[in-house]
Parts: sequence; structure tokens; C-alpha cells
Amino acid sequence: MTTSNPYLSPARVHAALRALDLRPSRGMGQNFLIDGAALMKIINAAGLTADDTVIEIGPGLGVLTWELVQRARAVIAVELDRRLAERLRAEFRAFPNLAIIQGDVLRLPPESILAERDSDAASGARPYKVVANLPYAITSAALRHFLSDPLRPTLMVVLVQREVADRICARPGDLSVLAHAVQIYAKPEIVARIPASCFFPTPEVESTILRLQIRSQPAVAPDQPEALLRLIKAGFLHPRKQLGNALPSGMAAMGMKTDKQKVLEALAAAGIDPTRRAETVTLDEWGAVHRALHVER
Repeated sequence: MTTSNPYLSPARVHAALRALDLRPSRGMGQNFLIDGAALMKIINAAGLTADDTVIEIGPGLGVLTWELVQRARAVIAVELDRRLAERLRAEFRAFPNLAIIQGDVLRLPPESILAERDSDAASGARPYKVVANLPYAITSAALRHFLSDPLRPTLMVVLVQREVADRICARPGDLSVLAHAVQIYAKPEIVARIPASCFFPTPEVESTILRLQIRSQPAVAPDQPEALLRLIKAGFLHPRKQLGNALPSGMAAMGMKTDKQKVLEALAAAGIDPTRRAETVTLDEWGAVHRALHVER
């Protein structure tokens, strides 16, 4: 599938940035997509229909936004930069199915974002998707913001730094807090690798289109997923230590009730050798430790 997207031209991107007197911020991870093939891979992975409501994070110059409003019932784009938000409102004023919110997406609950365009989605009566070229600087925080909210999307298709995507999709031996924080709520899948040459300015790293199919309920500890993740975080506070020492000290450092002997007993009950390290422990195994310890919120 090809695109006739009028915002995709590299020359137009350069001209728009000059007109706004805007220099892309490396600190904010502002890298604008200029490759049509990469753009269509994002769109295809999202599987959009005319019934969909979509939240876009960091629409920038509107390259992805233009594709979204052609396909979805409603699109709500959240842009932090005031100049970019004002330009988007002017450029897309002919699209009644689009709402532009100028603000920090991390400070806006999904319910309040959705209320700008789709009251049914805001109430949970209609599902929604998140489709975005995520600013690198907020990738992990943005994913957690939506995944940990009671009003979770059904699907997230995001363009992220390759290293981050690999960490999210990691297997035992390379697991991290981020991998567990995503995998407890979603099934991650790498859709495609996107080279740095597809962006302006050209970043120093490659990117990846990541598709997250959101679970109907958390995979482990469905009643206390955040308490489980707090336990996991405690286990990773001292990643070089063996778990029998790392977990008790990590729990103590985080102000959690702990007794080393009880922790060792919980590891034994879960069938986990205390000489293992946190990156080898699966989500199900962490769940077994959580149950054995009766960790409270």
C-alpha cells in the first residue's frame, strides 16, 4: 500500500520547521518520519477501521495524523509543543473527526483525552487504540501511562527506539522491569525495523514498530498487578546480586515489609533457586513469589 500523504515530503518538513522557527529537540526525542513505506507499515499494523477511536501521542507535523484521520472514526492527537499544536489545528481544520490537545500526555488520563472527541470511549463503552511515533524521551513512561490505567486501549502500535523494543520483547535471561511492566498487560510483537535514514533529523539509533495487543486482564496477579510490579522492581534494584540477597535488600530499600528468611522460603515455594539473578525470572515465577509473600499494595 502506498500513500499520497501531502505532509510526508522531506522538503515540506524542512519548510514547516523553518516557518515555525523550530529546531527539533534531541532531549525531547523529536525525530520526524519522512519515509512513506515506514509510515504505511505503522498504519497496516494498526488495522484501522471506520469505527475506531485513536489517540496519537506527539503528532508533530501531522505526517501520521493525516493517515489516521483518513481511516478512523475519531482521532485525538496530544502535542506538547504549543507551536506544533497551533499549526496542526490550522492545517487540519477541515477534519471534524480530529481533536488536537496541547499538553503533556503523561499528565492527562486517557479518560480526559478521549472525552475531547468520543464520550463513549471515555466511558469505556467503546474501545480505542493508541498509534504513535513516540518521542524517545517519554517512551517507557507513555507505555506505562496507558497500560496501567483502568481505561486501557485494546491495541498500541508505536514507533520506538530499537533497543527499547528489544528490551520489551526480551525472554528469560535478558528480562527487565520494563519487559515485565509491558508483558503483564500486553503481548508485544516486533512488526518491522526502521532505519535511522527514515527520519529528520537522523537519529543515532534505529527504530522499531512495536505492536502491543492488550490483554483483557493482567497476565499475572490480575487483582494486584502494580503490587506485583513493585516486587519485581525490588528484585531488579541490585541486578548483579543473586536473587536470595537482591530481593530482600531491594524490598527493604523500597520500604516494603521484608524478612530474608521469609523471602528465601517464598523463592523455594516458587521453585526458584536463590542463586539466580532477576533477569532470568519469568513473569509467572514472579507471580508465584508474590503469592507466597502475600505482598500488599
